[in-house]
Amino acid sequence: MARGKGLYRRGSVWWLRYAGLDGRIRFVSSGSTNYKIAEAMLTQRRKDVQEGKDPNPARRIGNHTFGELAEQYLEWAVRQRSFRRKKVITKQLVTAFGNIPLRRFSTMLVEEYQSKMLNEGKKPATANRHLAGVKHMFTKAVEWEMVEEETLKRVRRVKLLEENNRRLRFLSKEECATLVHACSTHLRPIVLTALNTGMRKEEVLSLEWEKHIDLRHGFILLNQTKNGERREVPINQTVRTVFAGITRRIDSPYVFVNDEGKRYQDVKKSFYAACRRAGIKDFRFHDLRHTFASHLVMAGIDITTVKTLLGHKTLTMTLRYSHLAPSHTQNALSVLDAALSSPNYTKTIQSGFRYEKRDPADMAKSLIFHGGPSQN
Repeated sequence: MARGKGLYRRGSVWWLRYAGLDGRIRFVSSGSTNYKIAEAMLTQRRKDVQEGKDPNPARRIGNHTFGELAEQYLEWAVRQRSFRRKKVITKQLVTAFGNIPLRRFSTMLVEEYQSKMLNEGKKPATANRHLAGVKHMFTKAVEWEMVEEETLKRVRRVKLLEENNRRLRFLSKEECATLVHACSTHLRPIVLTALNTGMRKEEVLSLEWEKHIDLRHGFILLNQTKNGERREVPINQTVRTVFAGITRRIDSPYVFVNDEGKRYQDVKKSFYAACRRAGIKDFRFHDLRHTFASHLVMAGIDITTVKTLLGHKTLTMTLRYSHLAPSHTQNALSVLDAALSSPNYTKTIQSGFRYEKRDPADMAKSLIFHGGPSQN
């Protein structure tokens, strides 16, 4: 049997696909991550069907509730890097669906929950995170044999909403100075670090001296990031000064700690208090990251470099800042104008678009932008 025929993966587990005695397609978990074991199981199932035997007698699945699924799901999700976020969303879902039997879930029921969230003022992105949570929970429910796959199919029919809440709020240089001055003693080094590195709040608050800070080479090393990839964040002179001013405690590995030596879990209250004192409205801690990126782009740093510093996996997210550098498009046209205004090009136009054979080196020279540093 060719590899993959009648076998497919869901997560790391191999599933079987074959026709039963009644001709209907069966989808059954092999319960194994080993391809050979799953292949042998599929061969036996097909053999049983040919001999008129039922290879998979119907197993009675209990009538589990969403609350029971949520309990199992959170026990499983503890190992996940995004457990804290999953836990918050799951608890909110339990409030909405807690005692409803899994078999009663329908496309309409989940869509009604979507509408309810929007009517309560939640943004499409928030509703989408909740829907993704529901879908993943039911995927696990099928794997754990808590509900039939037909229910999962109904849940999966619900479509994600179009997201239109791509926020881009950033501070001017003057506002940055005002905010830093308004910060309390414990908050100021945290805000300065965020402004000068573009790191996310949890990345900043979870910094450890030995694990992350490399002052010798001038880098902050982040092994666990949102996109799952390792990232090196350069340390500029401001951040170096911030770190030099922090008294390192021997009873805690963390950089930013309270009087008891414990790391800060959140700084929301003190941050909003600083914003009020500074007279800054509609500004969140995550917007410090936007401020970092925006000022880099306005200073002429190319988008690809900004992408690397932010740790974006693709340019799609980084391109939201591109409009802040209108001079880049003007410079690009200036380069083109310089190239197309060369004598050879003009001569070609005047001669009726008869292209001349030119040396590649001469062509390269005509494309050099002499108006300043190269803008990639």
